[in-house]
Amino acid sequence: MPDQTRIGFIGLGIMGRPMARNLLKAGYPVIVWNRSRPGIEALTADGATEAVSPRDAAEQSDVVVTMVGDHTDVEQVTLGKDGIIEAARLGLVHVDMSTISPDVTRRIAAELDEAGMEMLDAPVSGGEPGAINAALSIMVGGKEDVFERCRPIFETLGKTVVFCGPSGSGQVVKLCNQVVGALNNLAVSEAITLCTSSGVDPRKMLEAVGAGAAASWMVTNLGPKMLDQDFRAGFKVEHQLKDLRYALETASGADVNLPGTELTQRAFAALTDRGLGAEGTQALIKFVRG
Repeated sequence: MPDQTRIGFIGLGIMGRPMARNLLKAGYPVIVWNRSRPGIEALTADGATEAVSPRDAAEQSDVVVTMVGDHTDVEQVTLGKDGIIEAARLGLVHVDMSTISPDVTRRIAAELDEAGMEMLDAPVSGGEPGAINAALSIMVGGKEDVFERCRPIFETLGKTVVFCGPSGSGQVVKLCNQVVGALNNLAVSEAITLCTSSGVDPRKMLEAVGAGAAASWMVTNLGPKMLDQDFRAGFKVEHQLKDLRYALETASGADVNLPGTELTQRAFAALTDRGLGAEGTQALIKFVRG
């Protein structure tokens, strides 16, 4: 794609705002739309152009990115009134970087294909720090030639970019990522609880475990937050719950059992029932502690 590829960016929340900002820093013309004003105002102050609707953003763009909460949001901004599909034309690419159902992704991709445009599913991992530092892991599904056209955009946003296969494959890989991360989160929560209840300094435990075979992003990043009682959201409990629901739905469709995922999904559901859905996923330790 040319250096001056115009990028529409829809969804300027915890993840979307720093991602759009990194595209601006790289010199891309960025056209933004969001349901609320603060995100738009933050990006236009940095040099982005405001669109009046998803359709308007797509009409001004070569590639239009969505980074929103759930499949209903993706469907609304893509297929709804004044949605991206109303700007469909040959060469326009929709890149959905949200985490949604693989089946919904494939259905949206098919509708866009009928309208004459392309779609890639490109969910990300790395949380808010990864978005801010352009260090995301990006897993992409769709047509490989379209992926290659968009590769420079992905490499602006992340350090690891992996083409996973046909439409929906990126979402499947992201759900696998969420399964591994959620179960590891539960393991870290249990380890801290065990260590503390046994009278041992949990910070020493995290230091030792973080240097051995059980080292992980969760140990290094979420463990200290649990100890500091810092439950500010880099990734919300309610979003983790949604992702695990999609993982279990996908597993059911493939006729496989994920017992650990079922357990962890129930734990996040319990936190949501307690009104903690907007807290960071490190709040899982509150479930373990009771």
